Amino acid sequence: MPRKRKLLAQISALQSKSSIPPFDGLEALNVTPDRDSSPKSSKYFMVEKKNSSHLELDFFNQPCISLAKSLLGQILVRKLPDGRELRGRIVETEAYLGGEDEASHSKGGKQTQRNTAMFMKPGTLYVYQIYGIHFCMNLFCTGEGAAVLLRSLEPLENLDAMRALRSASRKAPAKAPKDWQLCNGPSRLCQAFGIDKGFDQRDLAQDAAIWMVSGPEPPGEHDVVATARIGIGNKGEWAQKPLRFYLRGNKYVSVVDKKVEREMAALSSSSLN
Repeated sequence: MPRKRKLLAQISALQSKSSIPPFDGLEALNVTPDRDSSPKSSKYFMVEKKNSSHLELDFFNQPCISLAKSLLGQILVRKLPDGRELRGRIVETEAYLGGEDEASHSKGGKQTQRNTAMFMKPGTLYVYQIYGIHFCMNLFCTGEGAAVLLRSLEPLENLDAMRALRSASRKAPAKAPKDWQLCNGPSRLCQAFGIDKGFDQRDLAQDAAIWMVSGPEPPGEHDVVATARIGIGNKGEWAQKPLRFYLRGNKYVSVVDKKVEREMAALSSSSLN
């Protein structure tokens, strides 16, 4: 018996010296809504901000039209202040080429305080406000003043949180949007993902609150529809240029161009004969 008591005393001593924290230490976590949304006050957790699936600078460092197509099928991730992650698959984009592009905010190489992000490194977010209430999110790419507008997402994870964010952004009560309505438009996806002017000029390849990961399978060339951009207005030939790209047959796309899709189908059919 004395030997057994001695062994129990040794075990008790080892446990008292253990570095494992008590369970209630988890309550010390303090998630803040700033640019780095990882836990700050806990010494017991190491939060890995990046992993191998994150899309890095080399992905965004490509010409505007190429990036607009390459973004289709990729996953946008938004980490909320409470730690939840929203995920959506990109299904629709628009390319804005800068320079001679009459519809671009940087046409003629014009640089202003508002569009500074369009002249930063590839992967930088350019978030601007329209009508004084709605936000739109763009990604800068290769080429001075060139950027890609994210038009629509297919919501994948935490749809209830997206729905709550959409509801909170409205001044008057409205019927809860259906799944396909959550992110089918540039301002809607910003509402659903909690994107505002505070995200302007953030680095999508480095930020801890918003990033992109590779989609499970890139779409084939025949799956991508190229058509005119939406809401360009009186911009001459630039209003008709096929600089909007979307995944054919995806119900989360904001506007479907049936004429172009019929032409694609006819062309595909003739090539098989």
